[in-house]
Amino acid sequence: MSYASEMKKELTMIKISKDKEFLSELSALVKMNGILTIANGRLSIGIQTENATIARRIFSLIKHFYDVNINISVRKKMKLKKNNVYICRLDEKVKEILTELYILSDNYTLRTDIAKELTDTDEKKRSYLRGAFLAGGSINNPRTSRYHLEIFSQYAEHNKELMELLNSYDLNARSLERKKGFIVYVKESEKIADFINIVGAYQSLFQFEDERIVRDINNSVNRMQNCDLANMNKMVKASSRQVEDINIIEERLGIENLDDKLRVVAEARLKNQELALKELAELIEDGKLSKSGLNHRFRKLANIAKELKEGTYKKNI
Repeated sequence: MSYASEMKKELTMIKISKDKEFLSELSALVKMNGILTIANGRLSIGIQTENATIARRIFSLIKHFYDVNINISVRKKMKLKKNNVYICRLDEKVKEILTELYILSDNYTLRTDIAKELTDTDEKKRSYLRGAFLAGGSINNPRTSRYHLEIFSQYAEHNKELMELLNSYDLNARSLERKKGFIVYVKESEKIADFINIVGAYQSLFQFEDERIVRDINNSVNRMQNCDLANMNKMVKASSRQVEDINIIEERLGIENLDDKLRVVAEARLKNQELALKELAELIEDGKLSKSGLNHRFRKLANIAKELKEGTYKKNI
């Protein structure tokens, strides 16, 4: 089971109480997954989902607040993955329920906004976001892919107000238009963790944080390894250039003809080509030579090699 499925399963296990906050969760589920039909002047609504635990959640929420019969049916999708689709259908008290959920107005017009009455307390906000995520949300597994959380909505107004609701918790949510609707999304790992905490998926939060810590540690280790490798490559290239300069001097002048300070450095480098400057400096003059001092002598050797190649070298007398 995917991380998103595990998280949704956890959310459906949150105990339902009589508090009005759970009506906000139900409103989001019905608004985003419901299909309203009118036949012979009568309303009916089918709330669809491909997740069996979410279907049970919808059934439980409706039965908890309303004394109505709910028909449950299952059909198989005919395209792509051919998953099961679970449908909770209501044929009685539909207008009353949809009105109380702020989905249908008195003149039978569907509302595409999020009613203030559904989000006028912190508990209701969290409940509505929980329902919205159950209805149209997805989240990447932090172990295998980049951090990404999104919620799909069919209506531009609903998407805009959903983004505002997320950003009331400082989640830096943004939105995009898609072919069949809109998405609001969050990219930052810390903000996604905040969202998981807000909707109450605490076990999923622990897993997310564990995976995030491991991933961040691995990234840090990789960065350090890359840095060490870059430094090693830099050291090897510098040592190769120095050895090349010394070989030119040996061939055209003779190392023994250098002054004592340069001769000692040249001989030390030829014998210890694998050492970094700091380590090489500690071998020369009983460790009294500094790294910068050693580097200065290598620059002098490089200039001598250059002048020898160009035929402009003149030995100081």
